[in-house]
Amino acid sequence: MSLTRALTWTAAAAALMALVGCETAPIPVAKNFEYTSQYKVRSAGHWDLVARDVAFQTRAMLESAGIGDATPLHVVAPSNPSAFDLGFRDFLITQLVHDGAVVRTDPASALAVSYSTQVVRHNSDRPHFIPGAFTMLAGGLAAAYGLRLEHIDTKIVAGLGLAVGADYANSINSGGPTNTELILTTTVTRDGQYVARKTDVYYLENVDTPLFMRPSYYRAVNMKVVSQ
Repeated sequence: MSLTRALTWTAAAAALMALVGCETAPIPVAKNFEYTSQYKVRSAGHWDLVARDVAFQTRAMLESAGIGDATPLHVVAPSNPSAFDLGFRDFLITQLVHDGAVVRTDPASALAVSYSTQVVRHNSDRPHFIPGAFTMLAGGLAAAYGLRLEHIDTKIVAGLGLAVGADYANSINSGGPTNTELILTTTVTRDGQYVARKTDVYYLENVDTPLFMRPSYYRAVNMKVVSQ
C-alpha cells in the first residue's frame, strides 16, 4: 500500500470515528430551514398590493367555506391604529368593493373582517445573501456533470457564477433582509366563531418601523429611550 493511500485510509477512519462520536450531543445542533423568500414592504403602493392579496385570499377562503359572494362583510377599524393600519383598511375596503363583494359600513348582519399587526425586531445579524434556487439548480447540474467527466468544466463554473449573481442581484434589488418584520393576520368571524384566517410575514425597512407601530406604543418607546 502506497503512502498516499495509507494516509487516505487513515483520514477516512478518523472521519468515521468523529461521526460515531457525534451520535450524541448535549444540546440540539443548529440547522437552517429550507430556502424561502419573503416580500419586503417599502411603499404605500406595496400596502395596496398586500391588501389585494388579502382580499383575494379572504374571498377564496370564504368560498371554500361555502359562504357566497352575496354575504355582506364589514371591515372592522382597528383600535389605536398605526399609519399602516389606516391605509391598509382603506386599500382593503376598496379592493373588496372592486372585486364585487358586499361591504357594509354597519356591522349588523355582516361577517366581521378584522386584521392585526405585530412588528418583530431581531437583534441578530441579517445575512445579505443566501444561495437560492438559481444556485441550487446550477450547483446540481455542475455536480452531475462533474461526476460524469471526473472534472468540473469551466463552462459549468461560469454558469454557477452567473446563477450566484442572479440570486445576489435579486437580493440587492430588494434591499436585502432587514432586522424588522411585520406579521399581518386577517380574520373573518361570525357570531364569535372563526370563519377564515390568514397570516403573512413581510420584511420592513428598519427606518420605516414607526409607520407600522401603534402611536401609544411608539410614544412609550421613545420616552423610554430619551429618559435613558
